[in-house]
Amino acid sequence: MGSMLYSQALLALFLVVSLFLPLSLQQKPQEEKEEVRAEQILFNNVSSSLLRGRGLSNGCNLFQGKWVVDASYPLYQSSGCPFIDPEFDCQKYGRPDQEYLKFSWKPDSCGLPRFDGMEFLRRWRGKKIMFVGDSLSLNQWESLSCMVHASVPNAKTTFAKKDLLSSVTFEDYGVTLYLYHTTYLVDIVREKIGRVLKLDSIQGGNAWNGMDVLIFNTWHWGKEWKSGAKNCMGEQQPLTGSTYPAGTPPAVTTVNKVLSTIKKPVYLLDITTLSQLRKDAHPSTYSGEHSGTDCSHWCLPGLPDTWNQLLYAALIM
Repeated sequence: MGSMLYSQALLALFLVVSLFLPLSLQQKPQEEKEEVRAEQILFNNVSSSLLRGRGLSNGCNLFQGKWVVDASYPLYQSSGCPFIDPEFDCQKYGRPDQEYLKFSWKPDSCGLPRFDGMEFLRRWRGKKIMFVGDSLSLNQWESLSCMVHASVPNAKTTFAKKDLLSSVTFEDYGVTLYLYHTTYLVDIVREKIGRVLKLDSIQGGNAWNGMDVLIFNTWHWGKEWKSGAKNCMGEQQPLTGSTYPAGTPPAVTTVNKVLSTIKKPVYLLDITTLSQLRKDAHPSTYSGEHSGTDCSHWCLPGLPDTWNQLLYAALIM
């Protein structure tokens, strides 16, 4: 039996919003170790005071709620989005069920604004937004690209890729969504003793200059996976209710403590629990030409669309 790879991510938008994201399992060869990722901090040159209190104002907690069936979903079709990679295109690669496409997030105390790509482009006209990270960053970057594209399907777009940098530009609005692919924020070099992380060096940061928004991985380490764990194969429904049986990941407490002491105020966009509930939303065995069972990433359309919808809500509410 192969071991499973467990990815736990913490997504944060620093100076704007902060997101927690747990991910689940991916079947890998036995020698692999469990990996834990903290996924994505976003820097923005707008004042954090613009977002402070949003999502929790007027008794509205966007992050306490449940998944409900919504006939108007998904927000786009994978066949109509030119930016989805095979590993996320579950429908194209034979996933037989479609129920997972029909769930939307419903907060208990208020309504969640529907994503409006035209409004997103209007508000971010002339801006550059960059995701910095690994395949989980790719997952969310492609989601946002598809969501915007679905709103303006006839708009002129330019896709470019060179080395580690990919981009989608919506030419009529001057909005560019970038992806800078890197496993670690800091530099990694090869020395006599092997590969070494240079914790005080971020040469790759030169690629980030001039960005209005940066979203990047914050931590990455591994530990042994527990034997006998169930993977996501065959899962077709999310967990019911609004709480996750195993509770909140310990890392959430640590991040909350850090955020409470930093000098710059941070708005928390807490997507931990709502993501934990979506055991049905992984590619599983419908992940392009990849072998094994992918329970780390997410199908598109799918859960990453909700992350981006919550970000959109934080920006407009």
